[in-house]
Amino acid sequence: MRDHGLDGETAALRRYTRWSLAGSSAFFLVSVVGAGLLASGVPVWARGAGGVALVVTAGCCVVLLNHRLASDPAPPVAWTAVSAAGTATLAGVLLAVRDDALWALAPAMTVSIAATFLPSPRRWALIAVAMAAAAVPGALAGGDDPVRAVLFPPGLVAFSAWVTLGSLWAWDIAERLNAARRLDGELAVTRERLRFAADLHDIQGHHLQVIARKSELAARLAAADPARATAEMLEVQRLATDALSDTRAVVQGYRRTTLDAELANAGRVLAAADIRVQMNVEPAPLPDADRHLLGLVVREATTNVLRHSRASAAEVDYRLTDGLARLRVRNDGTTGPPGAGSGTGLRTLADRLRAAGGELTWEHDHGSFVVTACLPVGAGAEAR
Repeated sequence: MRDHGLDGETAALRRYTRWSLAGSSAFFLVSVVGAGLLASGVPVWARGAGGVALVVTAGCCVVLLNHRLASDPAPPVAWTAVSAAGTATLAGVLLAVRDDALWALAPAMTVSIAATFLPSPRRWALIAVAMAAAAVPGALAGGDDPVRAVLFPPGLVAFSAWVTLGSLWAWDIAERLNAARRLDGELAVTRERLRFAADLHDIQGHHLQVIARKSELAARLAAADPARATAEMLEVQRLATDALSDTRAVVQGYRRTTLDAELANAGRVLAAADIRVQMNVEPAPLPDADRHLLGLVVREATTNVLRHSRASAAEVDYRLTDGLARLRVRNDGTTGPPGAGSGTGLRTLADRLRAAGGELTWEHDHGSFVVTACLPVGAGAEAR
């Protein structure tokens, strides 16, 4: 789900950063440098050439900043070239009229904006080189205040870089946080889809396997025992109805597997498949979440007995000992050790029990296949 409040705040931050950064850059260039060009004693040719260069430089700065705020990986070459030409012209005009301070403002802003397109090491290298270069004209020309002429331009470059890069640093952090929030929402949707797929697998796999076995039994009994065949087909009809109902419940988010129901169903289904069943069940109170998980284990283990074994006998053992719920399902129908693909259902359930602080294991033991689930219960399980 999207957080429309955060989306609105992010959009507001984009607008604020764009207008404040681009607007302040253009404002300082036009107001400060423009005032210098209009000062008394500046020749007309300098005012004309400097005015044109000032407009070009300010416009290019705004365009380049908008590209950077649009996450453009590289500056547009044409605009960068025009900006460099306008900056050089404006700085040359101001140096020609002996302005030993304001000439560095346009180069400082242009360098700062260009630095935002570079990776961090190259960015700081460019700024360092620009600061060193900004001290050269003042050192060569001297003037009424040589110290100011040498130190002020590098300081202007450093200050412009600090303001510009600081604003874009906050912008980049906000963008990464926004991307992380979107990714977190997508992951939540993915996790929910996986949970839904696992529940649907548990329902449909179990019901369809039982329906297949009972249909096979009814087909064998059709000629020898029509009455029992009819009863089995009625049971198939009931199971199909239950499967449809459970599937609808999963879609609506209301289904909840219970341990008691699954234990009773396991005994009934295994007996119907002519498998001798020994049920050793000690009733014990459990939180709903634990009963749901263990119920899924009983369902998956029963389905695997029907689907993957030739069992003649099975044993289901459930008890609560020292705050630990222990469930064990064993059958004697395996012919070899299980491979790596022992079933996505068991592996999925193992992950779910592990996340809840429990454990699910399965092993081949002298011709038997044993599934064992352990889950801590009590106050900690209630909190979980």
